[in-house]
Amino acid sequence: MASEADRNPRHHTQQMQTRLQEMMDHLRADIEKVDEPQLEAMFETAAEVLGGLKKAFSDYEQKNESAWRD
Repeated sequence: MASEADRNPRHHTQQMQTRLQEMMDHLRADIEKVDEPQLEAMFETAAEVLGGLKKAFSDYEQKNESAWRD
């Protein structure tokens, strides 16, 4: 049976935001480790895309967009 936390949407949105931020941080840290401009650009682009997803989870949580309102 699912716990109270498992049923709470905010619990899940917070977890996803944390994981997305961890991935963004990892990608940006790896930019310093490679010496290929195209790969550096790919890592930065991926981090920016994940940032957009993170914002979407935050917007859902805060009901900032009309699509997320009841």
